[in-house]
Amino acid sequence: MDLRKLRYFVAVAEELHFGRAAERLHIAQPVLSRQIRALEEELRAQLFVRDRRSTELTAAGRQLLEDSRPLLAAAEALRRRVALAARGTSTFTLGFMPGITVTEPLRTLTERHPGLAVDLVRTTWDDQTEVLHDGRADASIVRLPVDPRGLTVRPMYSEPRVAILPVTHRLAGKESVDVADLAEEHLLNEPDAVPEWKAVATELRAGGAARTRGYRSIEEKLEHVAAGLGIAIVPLSTSEYYTRPDVTHVPVGDLPPGQVAVAWVAARRSRLIYEFADLVTR
Repeated sequence: MDLRKLRYFVAVAEELHFGRAAERLHIAQPVLSRQIRALEEELRAQLFVRDRRSTELTAAGRQLLEDSRPLLAAAEALRRRVALAARGTSTFTLGFMPGITVTEPLRTLTERHPGLAVDLVRTTWDDQTEVLHDGRADASIVRLPVDPRGLTVRPMYSEPRVAILPVTHRLAGKESVDVADLAEEHLLNEPDAVPEWKAVATELRAGGAARTRGYRSIEEKLEHVAAGLGIAIVPLSTSEYYTRPDVTHVPVGDLPPGQVAVAWVAARRSRLIYEFADLVTR
C-alpha cells in the first residue's frame, strides 16, 4: 500500500470534505481528488459517495479508515525507532497518566542499564495508548479501560475512585457517599467513563437539559469544580496529587475501584520493555 495515499484518504475521511482535507494536507484539491481515485482503482472499491452538498464514506471506506489508522501509526512508530537507532543511543520512553508515580521503577531500570536515556510522556484518556501505536512511547502506564487491540496489557494495581467537590458542597466532609447521592450533580467526566452515574443521572433523563462536553484534563476538571460548575470522579491518587484549597474529595463507596496497568505493543520484542513490565508488576 502507498502510505501517502492512505494519509490522504484518512484526511478526507475525517474531514468529509475534499476542500478542507486539501488545506489540511497543504496540497491542491484536484491533486487530492486524483490520489483518492487512484486509491479506489488500486483497491477496486468506491470509498466515498459525493454530491454537491456532502461527502460520505461507503462501507468499504469505513473499513479502510478503521484499518488505516493503526497501519499509519505503526509506520510512524517504525520511523521513530529507526531514527533513534541511527543515533546510536539506547532509549526508553514511558507514557504515564496524571497521578501515577513511576520514579522508583525507572530509577531501578537506569541503575541496571548505565547510559540508558529515559524520557517521559504525560498522557490523557485520549492518547494513553495512541503513544504506543505511533511510537512516541515504548510502554505506557494506563488507566483502564483501554482498547486492547494490538497491545499486551498487564494489570498493576487497583485504587478507589473519589468525587471531587467544591469545599462548600453539601456533601463535602462526609466519610463516604454513594453514586445515588450524586444523581442531581453535573458530572464533568464523559458519562461513559462512569456508567454507574450515567444510570441514575437526572440530567440525562428524557427531556433533560442538553449536556455539555466532558473534560479530559484534570486541570480543567478542577477549575470547573472550584467554580461550582460540576463534580468529577477521579482515582484517589489523582485527587491526592492535584490538591488545591478550594476543592475536596469524598470516597464513592459503591463505585468499583479504578484499574492501573502497564501496556505495550504486543509485536514489540524489546528486552527493556519486558524488564520494566516486571519491575512495575512485581
